[in-house]
Amino acid sequence: MSKGLFITKPVQAAPHVDAGEPVEGSLQGEATLKRTLTARQLTMLGIGAVIGAGIFVLTGHAAAEHAGPAIVLSFVLAGIACGLAGLCYAEFASMLPVSGSAYSYAYATLGEFVAWFIGWNLVLEYLFAASTVAVGWSGYFNSLLTSLGIGLPASLSTAPLNVVDGSIVYTGGLFNLPAVAIVAAISWLCYVGITQSAFVNSIIVAIKVVVILLFVAFSLQFVNPDNWVPFVPENQGPGRYGFDGIVRGAAVVFFAYIGFDAVSTAAGEAKNPQRDMPIGILGSLLICTIIYIIVSAVLTGLLPYTQLGTPKPVATALEAYPSLLWLKHVVEIGAIAGLSSVILVMLMGQPRIFYAMAQDGLLPAIFKRVHPKHQTPHVGTVIVGVVACLLAGFLPIGLLGELVSMGTLLAFATVSAGVLVLRRTQPSLPRPFRVPLATAVCPLGVVACLYLFWQPFREHWPLMVGWTIVGFVIYFGYGYRHSKLRNGA
Repeated sequence: MSKGLFITKPVQAAPHVDAGEPVEGSLQGEATLKRTLTARQLTMLGIGAVIGAGIFVLTGHAAAEHAGPAIVLSFVLAGIACGLAGLCYAEFASMLPVSGSAYSYAYATLGEFVAWFIGWNLVLEYLFAASTVAVGWSGYFNSLLTSLGIGLPASLSTAPLNVVDGSIVYTGGLFNLPAVAIVAAISWLCYVGITQSAFVNSIIVAIKVVVILLFVAFSLQFVNPDNWVPFVPENQGPGRYGFDGIVRGAAVVFFAYIGFDAVSTAAGEAKNPQRDMPIGILGSLLICTIIYIIVSAVLTGLLPYTQLGTPKPVATALEAYPSLLWLKHVVEIGAIAGLSSVILVMLMGQPRIFYAMAQDGLLPAIFKRVHPKHQTPHVGTVIVGVVACLLAGFLPIGLLGELVSMGTLLAFATVSAGVLVLRRTQPSLPRPFRVPLATAVCPLGVVACLYLFWQPFREHWPLMVGWTIVGFVIYFGYGYRHSKLRNGA
């Protein structure tokens, strides 16, 4: 049985594909995903996913609770880990331009059982990420409504459940209405089509980048260097300040970098994936890392880090300066737009992961149905949208965000290891992009990601174990018996 568990999917050199040519096999007459995305659109998808929660939501939480002004170092540490993994993603995505991202890469290198484990963790990464960002979107949206005098009551804008000192408590809220509404609206857009989604995303990315530049330009004059002292606050316990807090902060803001991973899920819809996927992945990662470092430095310089632990930290910092209140409203609009694009990319990614798994027989065939007109995995999109609405409506942002980071880190570590495995098992396979110094870069990527996973999240290990058990029950109850690879289909 163990041999069957680790059976690997045969890897063949992907043909050079052009727009409209599917690289994944399909049944006679079956609708397939359409290749329409360019390198620019893929880069914009990456920026759309990366720039959002990290700046507008998680920066304040990580600074206030874990790293203080040293949140800048947390972003550097997370950026290094992501850069190492990003190089590995670029090699795989150019070589295997399919929709399954880390799941497909693991299937080709480490075997079916590991692929399922990673695919199940990608549910945490994409589905929970969409819900997490929707909660942050709700905070900024309601803040804007409040400034207009029509704010929603707390009972309709906060989750009924929260986690305090490791225990789930009732907040008194009914459900987070704005979070549910934005997930539903974007799920409909993803249902309609990838081209429309990419077009809307490009517009949103342009808006939020302009807003971020305005924030930096007009806020610099109010930065108080005293707010950066001490730059690394004295440690106050596990994960609270000091070097331990910097690591914990890096693990938390790691959530903000998952956008470049989402680019790889669109490989099956890229016009020229061999050239464009590395550009989209590495280009978006580099641009966003620089922006994150600058914005986190300005944000902690505007206001003492202890006051930034709100669902809308950028707006909170600007509220302290009456002459910047106009900018606060602009930032709220930019945050609403920016977080919308993150939700969009996440809700695009998850159904495509399910699509790849269903193509392999590990999930029911319903997840691989493609709409005959829109050419999107429409059934999976609807299912993901409904579940994301429930998560966003009833769970708090802190718990959702940390579970996302855990699943993401495991996926990144697996991809980093998979590059070396495939270099050894199939060294002659054509690789349009090759990781430089792979014998050093890949192990460092594995170590960095596992270290960030292992150290900060010990209190969430029981949840992670429970999630993993549920996944294994589904795999052995359905996937193992229906695997097309094992059954020779």
